[in-house]
Amino acid sequence: MTLTVLGPQRRPTLDSVTRAYGPEVRFATVTAGWQEREDDDAELSALLGGRAVNLALHARWLDVLDRDPELATAELNHRAVLDELQELYSIRLEHALNAVDAIRRSSARPRTRTGVLADAEQAVRLVDAQHLERVAAAQAAFEAAWRPGERPVVAAHRAAVADRARAAEVLVVAGGHVGVLLRVLTRFGLAAVLPDRVVAWSAGAMALTERVVLFGSGPAEVYDAGLGLLPGTVLLPHARRRLPVDDPARLGVLARRFAPARCVVLDDGIRVDPDPDGALPAGTRVIGPDGRIVTTDVADPAAGPVADPAGRAAP
Repeated sequence: MTLTVLGPQRRPTLDSVTRAYGPEVRFATVTAGWQEREDDDAELSALLGGRAVNLALHARWLDVLDRDPELATAELNHRAVLDELQELYSIRLEHALNAVDAIRRSSARPRTRTGVLADAEQAVRLVDAQHLERVAAAQAAFEAAWRPGERPVVAAHRAAVADRARAAEVLVVAGGHVGVLLRVLTRFGLAAVLPDRVVAWSAGAMALTERVVLFGSGPAEVYDAGLGLLPGTVLLPHARRRLPVDDPARLGVLARRFAPARCVVLDDGIRVDPDPDGALPAGTRVIGPDGRIVTTDVADPAAGPVADPAGRAAP
């Protein structure tokens, strides 16, 4: 499978990517992240030459909840558990990050501070890992108890989605609400019926990674496991607008926190074509451990980055 990751599509670049596929290629689209605007996809369809079929995953999910009230109630309770886990995790994370910030700003000797700071950052990583483990356990318990994929309404939609997905050569996944995207992609079994080529952007691309990280006004938080199509990568759409790009110290904490995964900056106009094994191509913009936004100089996830040619801490 080949995967193409794009930056936000406020000024679309999707057509420049899909044009190379030829005039006969058929597309399946996922716009479930738009929720109630899922079918407002005329512009997207036009960019794909009118050759796209929307999988309508959000509408299918609403149909499931309407026709299977027992599952709907179970899902509501399950979401409440996950929301509570996220809230409790946020409390622990805030205290752990406050410790990191206080140590980083302390007047202790650099050698002393460096070791203690590393310990504090390790504590943050532990909080992240434990949260993901608890979320995974809750997800597994729900699947074991309710087996949603085997329930008649879900199974019927899964079969229809599989038929449409297999009839397409390219799957296009738009952004929106990443939690909704993860839910419907999982419930309708998209991972098992993916075409050979996938194009995704913003939250749609985040859902394809192995670990979804939410970020914005507050501290970055791990949210859930993604589909795992892009390993070892944390995607950061709208980075200029949502990250403290003028504070390399904070960005450095972010990059070191998720290492060895690479924090990839996805601003407008960005295109990344990873290798099948997840290696990033040369020129990919990532956050270095020192908090500077840099570009990879070779297509090797283990290779060191080079500084931005302008020598700036941020674009």
